[in-house]
Amino acid sequence: MFGIDSSEFLVIVIIAVIVIGPKDLPRALYKVGQIVGKAQGMARHFRTGIDAMVREVELEELEKKWAAQNKRIMDEHPPEVAATEALPAPGESATSESAAEGIPPYMAEAPAEKPPFIAESAPVAPPAADGPPYVAEASAEPVAQPRKGDAAA
Repeated sequence: MFGIDSSEFLVIVIIAVIVIGPKDLPRALYKVGQIVGKAQGMARHFRTGIDAMVREVELEELEKKWAAQNKRIMDEHPPEVAATEALPAPGESATSESAAEGIPPYMAEAPAEKPPFIAESAPVAPPAADGPPYVAEASAEPVAQPRKGDAAA
């Protein structure tokens, strides 16, 4: 602890008991603890502020590097098709039927066959309007229930 050996710590305690006295020693240790705690809090706050400033500087440097790298890549590989060439000009007719209908070309073509995960099945009928499908059909005649006082036949 702070590079203090146990024998050195014992000497410090004995001198503190003699100088401060055993009666006031707990109060003095409490005050020393408060001062040390405040100093540690201030050091932590200072260290956090310095770390935040370092992070901001590093971020700015990275943003500059990324911008330079992006500019270099864009200069090496310019875009091949301009946005004005991809879409027909206003008033011009589209070259394909799907474009004239407003359907993108990738949606205009239907797949040649159905994917294997779609199974052929009969359509499922909706449940009856009377109630949920798990309720049995009600019969026309009500079933007579025996009463508590009636004798069993």
